Amino acid sequence: AVSGGQRQRVAIARALANDPDFLAADEPTGSLDSKTADAVFTVFEKLVDKGKTVFMATHDRELASRVSRVMHIADGKIAI
Repeated sequence: AVSGGQRQRVAIARALANDPDFLAADEPTGSLDSKTADAVFTVFEKLVDKGKTVFMATHDRELASRVSRVMHIADGKIAI
């Protein structure tokens, strides 16, 4: 059987396989241990450094503190 974290890593790899200009990721590190989550986030940072756009939804405040722009959604509305 494949774990949730393994499925999540495979989904991320598949999403990156075509070298997209824009990546939307909903809780991409939610099922991952902290070491693997950091590695995934480092990949996202490298993509941004190459001019790619990464839109990531997360509840992880530590990861959110590492991005260039944060948008909050409250009661179904975007609050920047």
